[in-house]
Amino acid sequence: MTTRPTTPATIELAEGAGPTTRRRQLGVRLLALREARGWSAEEAGERAGVSKATVSRYERAKGNVRWNQVDQLCRAYGASDEEREALVELAKNSRATEAWWVPFAGKLPDQMRMLLALENEASRISHHTVGVVPGLLQTLEYAQAIKATPGNTLPPQDLQDYLTMRMQRQQILDRSSPPTYHVVLDEAVIRREVGDPEVMAGQLDHLLTRGQASNISIQVLPFSAGACSAALSSFIVFGGPDPSLDVVFLENQVGSLFLEESAALEEYGNAIAFLRREALDTTSSAELIAEASKTHLRNRN
Repeated sequence: MTTRPTTPATIELAEGAGPTTRRRQLGVRLLALREARGWSAEEAGERAGVSKATVSRYERAKGNVRWNQVDQLCRAYGASDEEREALVELAKNSRATEAWWVPFAGKLPDQMRMLLALENEASRISHHTVGVVPGLLQTLEYAQAIKATPGNTLPPQDLQDYLTMRMQRQQILDRSSPPTYHVVLDEAVIRREVGDPEVMAGQLDHLLTRGQASNISIQVLPFSAGACSAALSSFIVFGGPDPSLDVVFLENQVGSLFLEESAALEEYGNAIAFLRREALDTTSSAELIAEASKTHLRNRN
């Protein structure tokens, strides 16, 4: 995961910004301070009395943060007292202690912990998917019916824990201040049978119900739109009040990737805007989803 240097005079985070957002803002500022000095991570560590690995880890928002080391770095960089105190405060409040997924953290790979943290803290989420219904909108029956790649089948208990977590993740859409969630589904997602016709009909009816929420918008990119280069793979954009801290999430068979570079954010921002224009509007999308649900039921043996 990479960060981008910025040079704001003050640090402003939205009220209630979560630990991951704080760590990332801290990393952006520490990187900017070091680059302003023209120092390598190794030189910065030597001058501040911390390791090169610590400097790099803080800048990349990896793991927990020790506020006294942030204080040492700020003093070495010659940061103003105002900025040093602000960064130390960020460090003191950068530990996730109340997020719902923390009890699961020990069993999760780093990428999943980051995904859950971003998802939990985002105020806006844009998702384009070409394979399956997004996890935040899946029914339990649909999730259970997704076939695992041979060799990647989970033991029964681990599978149950995974499904339980997936259902818990969905609760962010119903909290008192939920994120806005805008989804663009490739038409193949609603046509492909997962499980059996009843499972698919139940899943599509669930999409229709969830799409009525004020914070959720569901559009379908129809086959009639043709092939779009922006629609060849699934991606998610997590965002908040500060667009410079947006993150693009990509996942494939061998791993996942978080993109934060300004060029990548612009590219994927343009892609999701284009796909929204090419997709059916929410009303027409709902009509197509309802028709697909009936088609699945008609195809029962």
